[in-house]
Amino acid sequence: MIRSDSRGAAPRDALSEHFSDMARNNAWSNLRLYRACLSLSDEAFAAHRVSFFPSLQLTLNHILLVDRYYFDALIGGGQGLTIFDDEVPYPHAAQLWQAQAASDHALLSFCESLTADDLQREVQIDRGPSIGVQRERIGNVLPHVFVHQIHHRGQVHAMLSGTAIAPPQLDEFFLDADAPLRASEMRELERMREGRAERNRPL
Repeated sequence: MIRSDSRGAAPRDALSEHFSDMARNNAWSNLRLYRACLSLSDEAFAAHRVSFFPSLQLTLNHILLVDRYYFDALIGGGQGLTIFDDEVPYPHAAQLWQAQAASDHALLSFCESLTADDLQREVQIDRGPSIGVQRERIGNVLPHVFVHQIHHRGQVHAMLSGTAIAPPQLDEFFLDADAPLRASEMRELERMREGRAERNRPL
């Protein structure tokens, strides 16, 4: 199914729309998750826990850096693996949340601009000197990014269970019946996007 944008933009297919929905889900899930993490002390946020990256701090920084790595490839930014030079660029949850929210909004805007033709376009991914540069279609990179986000958010969710803060529900997004449960947060995300666009508007 192809949907035409009412503003005269290029038509979008169902898969492009789905990727926009997934990017919106990513932003919403992170909003809920960070609300919980922001309630923790710095010590609890950085405390050693049982997981692949053994702290909330390390896991959430990893999510952000990988988001940035693939987004850089998607837009041809040229930063490549230098994004990982500092594995913990944001040691405090409040700093990290601001950076993650900015990344989430950039990814959502990117996905909202995609057409069916864009999904077939190849981008270059720097894998380092031992592998080289790989070429992948945007339509394959995006689901990889979303699965990576979900994978590690599940680990954060499990680690939060070992703190005094209850982990949030992260599956109340796609069903119409759950719409009232996410409505206020969707409005908050939209206000955040509008505020960021206003701040970035040229003088």
